[in-house]
Amino acid sequence: MASLAINTHLSTTKSDHKTTANHRRSLKSFVGLRQTSLETTNPLSLTTPLAKTHPGEIRARRPVIVAAKLSPKVTGRYLRVAVIGGGPAGGSAAETLAKGGIETFLIERKLDNCKPCGGAVPLCMVGEFDLPLDIIDRKVTKMKMISPSNVAVDIGKTLKPHEYIGMVRREKIHFTSYDNKTGGTGIKQTLEVDAIIGADGANSRVAKSIGAGDYEYAIAFQERIKIPDAKMTYYEDLAEMYVGSDVSPDFYGWVFPKCDHVAVGTGTVTHKGDIKKLQTATRLRAKDKILGGRIIRLEAHPIPEHPRPRRCAGRVALVGDAAGYVTKCSGEGIYFAAKSGRMCAEAIVEGSENGKRMVEESDLRKYLELWDKTYWPTYKVLDVLQKVFYRSNPAREAFVEMCADEYVQKMTFDSYLYKRVVPGNPVDDLKLAFNTIGSLVRANALRREMDKISV
Repeated sequence: MASLAINTHLSTTKSDHKTTANHRRSLKSFVGLRQTSLETTNPLSLTTPLAKTHPGEIRARRPVIVAAKLSPKVTGRYLRVAVIGGGPAGGSAAETLAKGGIETFLIERKLDNCKPCGGAVPLCMVGEFDLPLDIIDRKVTKMKMISPSNVAVDIGKTLKPHEYIGMVRREKIHFTSYDNKTGGTGIKQTLEVDAIIGADGANSRVAKSIGAGDYEYAIAFQERIKIPDAKMTYYEDLAEMYVGSDVSPDFYGWVFPKCDHVAVGTGTVTHKGDIKKLQTATRLRAKDKILGGRIIRLEAHPIPEHPRPRRCAGRVALVGDAAGYVTKCSGEGIYFAAKSGRMCAEAIVEGSENGKRMVEESDLRKYLELWDKTYWPTYKVLDVLQKVFYRSNPAREAFVEMCADEYVQKMTFDSYLYKRVVPGNPVDDLKLAFNTIGSLVRANALRREMDKISV
């Protein structure tokens, strides 16, 4: 019988349709999945890539998985699913599964987990995921976009009175509801489940176990800085974004306000070895506003740049950073993590008829099909923007210049706050196209002049 091997020291939350109980577990390693009643006696191993199977096909040393609607009912119990990772993706998935009648195990290996994260959440997420307002440290209604030459553009003029960008601390949206009273090394145990959702981040062990493939990633580096109260007032409802080759050759630097401090950070894909130098430059760009500050926490972590080649294999699916759901240009991942976790769990609930039937790969792939259909345009647009405007300092100057346009601000905020590609006004779109071309022409002319000077 295939199983999960876990450690009883850290946190596992188990939820089913009747009860919710907290257990202390830690992911040590895992071997595979509970077999269906039609399988051979050999376990399904997750340590090597899974071979493709078809409904009704029986292969030696491989499980047979039949369609949910045609498979036998799960007798004497409800479908069991393990969610690996207790961040926004895993927490959202576990909640949806438990509410849908699935016996759910939420496994987290690091209870104080906190990665470098700007912590911005869109307005739609607050209502859609019923987020408690007390986790929102700041409601940002103003942003400054600052060019390589330190030209600052104010953004936020088009926001309605009730609209804002929520700023949270990553540790406040990670699952930490446990009462661990024991210490030391846990005891290795096994857990048999029917399906697994890998929500264990960019370094996902679940992804490696199913041969999900590699992806390009950025290194994010962030410092939490406690600044004097008088300076903190400046950041009460304001965030800053810095662009320039000094702070990042392919991303941006940021200063985002938290409850009683600011988060100062940057990221890069192409110059990972220079990340500390880029961070120093970001801090220097903001030095007058954070003068007298004291670093209270350092954070560094990989951030995926595109979805993995394989996000589903058998009865295992990836969500959040494990799947590679971070947008280019903006680097946003919190909303997409929570959304993908929920969508994957909903597919399992539907395919299993609320935990009464076995699921198969085709059930999990419904989540991928819906995900790609819904969010591919957003990822593609931001990918293009990054390639066009982050390639040189003159292009970044053009980008900041464009951000001064109120129509650009409205389209940007509407798309970000409500997570949809907003259709624009044809006349304004045409004006924007001409302005964009003009900005890029000026940027290219400036680059040529700068190249002459450098020679």
